[in-house]
Amino acid sequence: MNPEDILPVASPVDPRSRFDSVYRILDDAIAARAFPGCAFGVLAGGEVVLKDALGRFTYDEGTPAVTAETIYDVASITKVAATTAAAMLLHQRGLLDLDTPLGELLPGFVVGRAPGELARYVKLRHLLAHNSGLPGYVEFFRTATTPSALYRSCLELSLEAEPGARAEYSDPGFILLGKALEVLTREYLATWVRREVFLALGLAATGFCPPPGARSSIPPTEEDTALRQRRIQGEVQDEHAWLLNGAGGHAGLFSNVPDLLRFAGEILAAAANTGNALLFDAATVEIFAQRQSPEGSSRALGWDTPSENSSSGRHFSPHSIGHLGFSGCSLWIDLDAGIAVALLTNRTWPDRQSQLIRAVRPAFHDAVREAL
Repeated sequence: MNPEDILPVASPVDPRSRFDSVYRILDDAIAARAFPGCAFGVLAGGEVVLKDALGRFTYDEGTPAVTAETIYDVASITKVAATTAAAMLLHQRGLLDLDTPLGELLPGFVVGRAPGELARYVKLRHLLAHNSGLPGYVEFFRTATTPSALYRSCLELSLEAEPGARAEYSDPGFILLGKALEVLTREYLATWVRREVFLALGLAATGFCPPPGARSSIPPTEEDTALRQRRIQGEVQDEHAWLLNGAGGHAGLFSNVPDLLRFAGEILAAAANTGNALLFDAATVEIFAQRQSPEGSSRALGWDTPSENSSSGRHFSPHSIGHLGFSGCSLWIDLDAGIAVALLTNRTWPDRQSQLIRAVRPAFHDAVREAL
């Protein structure tokens, strides 16, 4: 099933005539080496009103040009398009209780914790909201060499705050959440979400671990001189997802603009409660789109929401959800306006140093919304 068989595309019009400022921002970003290329798309009024691409796989003129269908490593968009989507569907089916203590699913989590015995109070809700008290990032790959060793390292982490008291975006939290969902479903997360979400929505280009024969058609993310000692192309960039055989609860997903817009369209259809959604219902979207504690956090359940100086720019409503990916990707969905915007890049090429995309993202989203 092609996403465009479900999601209509607006009548063909030269997109530059309507979105000229969008193209100028992206052209300038490529010229400034914020990223070598990008694919981007906009869903509005139930139609794809923009879907295009600029630039190349790398800064070398001999590399392939990016197309609107080019597949990218979307990094932490995995957290919403795979892990949170699975949690939403399991919750909707009555199979996941957000207030289940993590230790009930992963008993090793309650051993040797500090401060005190707070681990028993960490619930699935806390992992989704990034307020579990777990640290944000730890370089486990420096010592762990197998999936079991990585999970053990996550389970043995000490809490740095009382659950619910502090918001800190946590990769270890989502690594553990992905494992907890596997315990609930008795399947690998990658297998379950492919069948129950991706195939159900017709997302043919979305999944974990692209086959070797497809890797050359995916823009590279990095010349890795630290760990793998090779060009990272068509395999996950994130070191911990790589240790988890390419599929973690926090990273590992590959996708393209048409698929992400189709996924966003499902969220919008569910939120609008028009009867056109295939998977989710309005109540589920509303629950997962609500900001969580502590006050001031922009985090909903799995999703982020606009905050001051948000990557979504100035025009997305407070009732918007989205997520970024370290590799240079983003997806933002305005539930009030019925608009979704996807931008996929490999801003980490050839290394991770450039931060120019931080200024590009809000300017890009502002230009899109002003053009609409």
